[in-house]
Amino acid sequence: MIILTIRTDKPEAEIGLFDGATQLGYETWQAHRELAETIHTKIVILLEAHGKTLHDIQGIVCFKGPGSFTGLRIGLTVANALAYSLDAPIIAAIGEKWLQDGLDKLAASANEHIALPEYGASAHTTQQKH
Repeated sequence: MIILTIRTDKPEAEIGLFDGATQLGYETWQAHRELAETIHTKIVILLEAHGKTLHDIQGIVCFKGPGSFTGLRIGLTVANALAYSLDAPIIAAIGEKWLQDGLDKLAASANEHIALPEYGASAHTTQQKH
């Protein structure tokens, strides 16, 4: 099973490509404020480096938080859109072992259908001005 992994909770974004539990490739880059502009290109480059295309993805594992609101929102949106369009299972995981936990769940045929973020705290909103 070809699996794409995505972690975007901090300024350094991470994507990985796995064949089951075997890592084929992994990329970390300083995405910071360019995450939305770079993540798609980075995914395609990683896939092409291993002779794959988006249509070869059979599962997605993503980090769901806690972390940056904008980073998580972008990464999980990309993960959910790919999972939906490819009809691939998706797992969202947390903690230090997020990657292994997610890969294990996919191997056990789990599918969350939609990856939802965990920001780690309530939203900080301002009071409406009258």
